[in-house]
Amino acid sequence: MTQPPLSLALRPPALSAADEAALTDLYVRGTPANTLRAYERDLIYIRAWKAAALGQGGISGTSAALGAAAAPGDPLNWPEREDVALRFILDHSRDLRDAPAEDGARIAAEALVAAGLRKSLACPAPSTLDRRIASWRAFHRMKNLASPFEAPLIRQARAKGRRAAARPRRPKSEHPITRDVLEAMLMTCEHSLRDLRDKAVLMLGWASGGRRRSEITGLRRSDVSLKEFEDTGIIWIEMLESKTTAKGETPRLVLKGRPARALSLWIAAAAIDDGPLFRPITKSGDALERGLSPDAIRQIVKRRLKLAGYDENFASPHGLRSGFLTQAALDGAPIQAAMRLSLHRSLAQAQKYYDDVDIKDNPAADLLG
Repeated sequence: MTQPPLSLALRPPALSAADEAALTDLYVRGTPANTLRAYERDLIYIRAWKAAALGQGGISGTSAALGAAAAPGDPLNWPEREDVALRFILDHSRDLRDAPAEDGARIAAEALVAAGLRKSLACPAPSTLDRRIASWRAFHRMKNLASPFEAPLIRQARAKGRRAAARPRRPKSEHPITRDVLEAMLMTCEHSLRDLRDKAVLMLGWASGGRRRSEITGLRRSDVSLKEFEDTGIIWIEMLESKTTAKGETPRLVLKGRPARALSLWIAAAAIDDGPLFRPITKSGDALERGLSPDAIRQIVKRRLKLAGYDENFASPHGLRSGFLTQAALDGAPIQAAMRLSLHRSLAQAQKYYDDVDIKDNPAADLLG
């Protein structure tokens, strides 16, 4: 059996090597790809921070950090010591730009910046620290070990640090891509195969509930049903999974009207019978066999924004998602109906988009005229 790229399984003495490999494979297959990538990035960062802050070996590269089991000279410990967990929180709960040059936390942070693992000496966002701690805790659970982050002192330190470093939440997209913005972007799409693809990407990504980049690029031709299109103008889409739904539990999504016609036209023009739904276009105007990468969606959004007269950084691909929900709120669509397409699991999360719209129409905002 080929060893999966990320080895995080617990290692009880009673398990054979084959059982350990099978359990590791089960973790990998049962964990969303985006979560696995986050685990890998966080594991690399944690390993590098320990090496820099505690002087345990050098900063590990990506390939060296993919296995979670501690090897000779590896800075990781299972279970981790509580004093190390506390140090991690303290080092990441303050701004180090004004710290003395000899400050240990600053020295470690500078090493991480030099290694490209940290952006600056500024205090990391609380959400970033929370995610790395969550990953570290997950590694302990996978090994059937108690996490040091459950200790009362450390839990309290994290809560205080989160409050001290609190900052306004930055949206994932600078602006939502509402209907008027989307229409301007679609106007830049003409009749070439690239234009047809971009139009289908934008319309499906927006109208099917605001799909994430990985969800758009993960679609395959077999996920799209055109059986009812000729009679009803409806296309059904089946995703294997999403960020908020497990494999096999994602409900069918629907496309109708213009978005359905745009997708049907792209499929016919590119002669896509199987394989990836959205594909790169060569300079000669042919569709390749491989699928688009998630970053290609970002490039499409930037290019179409620029052609439409907007700054290319006006919105990110997440603007398709936030724009769908914002427009649903502007049009008075019930939030439950919007969530059935967006697949938001949290009502509170989806409500934020509705709140931004509702507050503008709040009569209390006009008390002074």
